[in-house]
Amino acid sequence: SALPMMMTAAGTLKPARVFVIGVGVAGLQAIATAKRLGARVEAFDTRPVVEEQVKSLGAKFIKIDLGETGQTDQGYAKELTSEQIKKQKKLQADVCSNSDIVITTAQLFGKPAPQLIDKKTIERMKPGSVIFDMAVESGGNVEGSVADTLQNFNGVKVIGYSHLSSFVSDHASFALSNNLINFVMDFYNEDKKEIIFDLDDEIINSSMFVKNGKILKKDFC
Repeated sequence: SALPMMMTAAGTLKPARVFVIGVGVAGLQAIATAKRLGARVEAFDTRPVVEEQVKSLGAKFIKIDLGETGQTDQGYAKELTSEQIKKQKKLQADVCSNSDIVITTAQLFGKPAPQLIDKKTIERMKPGSVIFDMAVESGGNVEGSVADTLQNFNGVKVIGYSHLSSFVSDHASFALSNNLINFVMDFYNEDKKEIIFDLDDEIINSSMFVKNGKILKKDFC
């Protein structure tokens, strides 16, 4: 179906409904793009603090009471319990079944992505609907999604392309090089022409895993 609402002599076409699960950088961009294309957008994240960001983009924030949730000091979503994931699947299934496009971006730093959409939910979706699993590289948010494949479940397409940056290599290279040079300049002292690792610097501290043979971030090793 067409993304925007279209008013024609033959009648009015309703806008497509897009549901974004996971409102990090990728999720926010997906919301903004879908809104600019004229779709009706809804979004959900386990972090209540992102509700304001979702609304600022003109989308509707879906509220699902999962009990205690939140985010880490670094801003990443905290891992849910199995019961919380089960509840999320059940309560968001109605939204998925009414959506034309579902985009999942939910990932956990250093851990496999949570499975948030099961086969039962896919079976409830309309033929012609599309699910884009952007977390497929880390295990996937969608049951049955396979990396680098496009699958069809009773007319519902499940896209599981990994390495999405390779589809826009020019822009990806620019973004990577720009961020990398800024990162290096953070610990390179141009006056002294030497590298200085200041652990009081938040960026350096959170990026350094080992120093002088000592493991600093044991949670990730």
